[in-house]
Amino acid sequence: MSSSLKNLYQDIILDHSRNPKNFGLLEEYDRKANGTNPLCGDKVTIFLKLVGNVIGEAKFDARGCAISIASASMMTEMVKGKSIDQAKSLFEKFTSLVTGQCYKVNDLEELETLSGVRDFPTRIKCATLPWNAMVAAIEESDEEVKTE
Repeated sequence: MSSSLKNLYQDIILDHSRNPKNFGLLEEYDRKANGTNPLCGDKVTIFLKLVGNVIGEAKFDARGCAISIASASMMTEMVKGKSIDQAKSLFEKFTSLVTGQCYKVNDLEELETLSGVRDFPTRIKCATLPWNAMVAAIEESDEEVKTE
């Protein structure tokens, strides 16, 4: 990967971490889940408002590293307007991408910028924490999601 492409990817991640989209509490939500990464201290809460089988609204509250915040920001942007099954499919594709099980997924848009975490196993947990919490919210799990 060229250094200019790496810089672009880094800029996208930094922008999402500094100016996260959908950050904050969702007053009226149907589903909610909390997640923690004990290794680095990332904490995230995902809020979903469903319209039938579709995610009409997605927000998050989080404290953590740039990767975790950026991943949550990008995820909430991507899952809005998607059916529950489509959101779960995006979770599977994203997880495959960041763990190195695949190296290119056409419909992940800027989420591919996070694919570099696959070279840093402890950072994979930072990137996937919001996604695991989103799935827990969809499935109405009462258990806090932990990456350990």
